[in-house]
Amino acid sequence: MDEHQYLDQMAALLPGIEARVDDTEQLRRIPDATIKELRDSGLMKALQPARWGGAELDPIVAYRAARMLGSVCGSTGWVYGILVVHPWHLALFPEQAQEEVWGDDDRELIASTYAPLGQVQKVEGGFRLSGHWPWSSGTDHCKWVFLGGVEQGDPARPDMRAFLLPRSDYRIEDTWHAEGLRGTGTNDIVVEDAFVPEYRTLSYVDTSALDCPGNRLNTAPIYRLPFGSVFPLTIHAAALGIAFGMLDAYRDSVAERIKLAYGEAARDDPYSQIHLAQFSSTLDAAWLQMERNIGVLTERVKRGEALGVVDRARLRHDQVYGLARVLEVADQCFSASGGNAIRRGHPLQRFWRDLHAARQHAINEYELGAVLYGKALLGLEIDGPMF
Repeated sequence: MDEHQYLDQMAALLPGIEARVDDTEQLRRIPDATIKELRDSGLMKALQPARWGGAELDPIVAYRAARMLGSVCGSTGWVYGILVVHPWHLALFPEQAQEEVWGDDDRELIASTYAPLGQVQKVEGGFRLSGHWPWSSGTDHCKWVFLGGVEQGDPARPDMRAFLLPRSDYRIEDTWHAEGLRGTGTNDIVVEDAFVPEYRTLSYVDTSALDCPGNRLNTAPIYRLPFGSVFPLTIHAAALGIAFGMLDAYRDSVAERIKLAYGEAARDDPYSQIHLAQFSSTLDAAWLQMERNIGVLTERVKRGEALGVVDRARLRHDQVYGLARVLEVADQCFSASGGNAIRRGHPLQRFWRDLHAARQHAINEYELGAVLYGKALLGLEIDGPMF
């Protein structure tokens, strides 16, 4: 599929996904019918290597798809955004890991929770891993999971790693009872002394340096992009998709609402007009910055150029700053939407809840992104697994 075919197929699924919004929230996970449509259509393979049956598209295509999904169902956009980037991550692993996951079925889905919470012990041939990881979105639909842990080899420079485990090596605890993104099934992962062979792990030192085993196997330009750019933007795109859905819902509300206490149409209220204009403009700015920033990196890797530290740091800063600004104007619009907006079933309150839940993800912490960019602008050394 090319970009247009891919996005056309995604658009064709939107009415059915929107019709399942209430079911998604009640189930607290994505309905099986939605996952089946996304898997069977090949849409979950946007960033998967072509040699493993993937479309190998530029990341911006997946981000646009996450925006489309988030604008009708925040939970579906969120889970899609996270799961669709995992084949790209697996493509950086050694060949044997890719073979184990995709050898029998190239549609296999992988979940994740990258926080370095595991207890890691180096043993012959690999590692012993134990621990309890929260925050694994969409995990009920996956047969594999990426987990974070720290190998305490050099005390002065511990190595954070991603560990890939099959479903037989972990269990899922049903813990997801949340006010926002209710349908994401963001449950917990528990591992009790599992052996993870070396080839099913990946060092973030190598990942940040763009020097992974998979880089020598999957040579398309997209696999030379930084993890610390590709993964955060899939979260960002889904969150902005939710905001676009809220913008549409707010515009419809202003167009139709009668302010009963004052006997006037909301569309004639200049403050409603100002709020709508500010929301639309701020959201457009955040999206355009994202497209510009990932576009700069993608074009450079296509030309075989080295990626600049300032460009990588700017991408992370603009991601966290853009969402923070969008949330501010979204809150203003919600506050001005009247009492009906808080009724259960009203799309405004759902989008508002989902947007706030998305903002809580650790990747959206503004101060960390701002420090990265400030250091880059000053020419200071930047170190960290998510860069």
